[in-house]
Amino acid sequence: MRSLLFVPGDSEKKLEKAIGADADVVIVDLEDSVAPQNKTLARDIAARFITEHGHQTSSAIYVRINDLSTGLADDDLAALVPVKPDGIMLPKSNSGQDVQQLSAKLRVHEAESGVPDGAIKILPIITETAAGVLAAASYAKASARLVGVTWGAEDLSAAIGARTARDENGRYTDVFRFARTMTILAAGAAEVAAIDTVFPDFRDMTGFAAECAEAERDGFTGKMAIHPAQVPVINAAFTPSTEAVKHSLAIVQAFEAAGNPGVVGIGGKMYDRPHLKLAERLLARARAAGI
Repeated sequence: MRSLLFVPGDSEKKLEKAIGADADVVIVDLEDSVAPQNKTLARDIAARFITEHGHQTSSAIYVRINDLSTGLADDDLAALVPVKPDGIMLPKSNSGQDVQQLSAKLRVHEAESGVPDGAIKILPIITETAAGVLAAASYAKASARLVGVTWGAEDLSAAIGARTARDENGRYTDVFRFARTMTILAAGAAEVAAIDTVFPDFRDMTGFAAECAEAERDGFTGKMAIHPAQVPVINAAFTPSTEAVKHSLAIVQAFEAAGNPGVVGIGGKMYDRPHLKLAERLLARARAAGI
C-alpha cells in the first residue's frame, strides 16, 4: 500500500480515469469531496463503478465513508458493502473504539450481503480531531481488520482553531508534526502500515517529491494522493531501491547463516537484531511492490 489515490465518488469520469493511474489503492470518496445534496447520488455511482470496473484494475478499492457522528455511515455501508470493496477508510476516527464500532457494523452488513466475515479491511484517519491525536495508542489490537493508520491536517486545523498547518517555509508547525509523529508511532504499536497525508499543491512536484522522501525516511510506507500525476512519484519514493533490497537480503542471510545470533559482521560492520528487523521489513515492502 504505497499510493492511495482519492477520487470523488460522484464523478464517473474521474473514477474511470483513476483505475488507470497505477495506484495501489483507489479511494472512492463519499465524504469531503461530495456535497451534502449529492451523497445519495455518490453512493449509487460508487457502487456501480465498483461493480462494473473493480475487476478491471489491479488497484485495491477502498471507500471513504462519512464519519460515524454524521448519521450517514450506515447508509454508506448499506450501499457499498454488497459490492465488496477491499476496504473502508474511516474519517475523523477518535480512537480504536471507533474502529471496533465500524468493524461490528461491517460484520452485520457482510452477513446480510453474503460477503465473507472480515473480508473488508479498515484504514482510519486518526488525527482529524484533538481526541483522535491523543488516543493514537488505542489502535493497537483494536481489530483484525485494521491494515494501517493515516493522518490529516485540514480537519485538525478546524478542530483546534489553527489558522494554518504550515509555516512560511512550507513546513508543518509543531502541532501538526506531533500529529504526524503520533501516526507513525500508532502504526508501529499496532504493527500496521503508516500512511502519510496528502500534499495539496499537485502542481508543486518538487516539493511533493521532497515530502515523499522525508516521509519514507521517517517510517511511513505509503502516501495519499489527490491527483493521478502524484501516483508515480509516490510509487517511486516508497519502493525500496535495488541497492537497499540487496543490502537487506545480505543482512538476513548473514543472520541465518550464523544461526540467528545477536550480532553479525558484514564487510567490517556490525549488525544487531534491530538491523535484522529493519531489513526484514524492507524486504516485505519490496515483495509487496513486486520486486
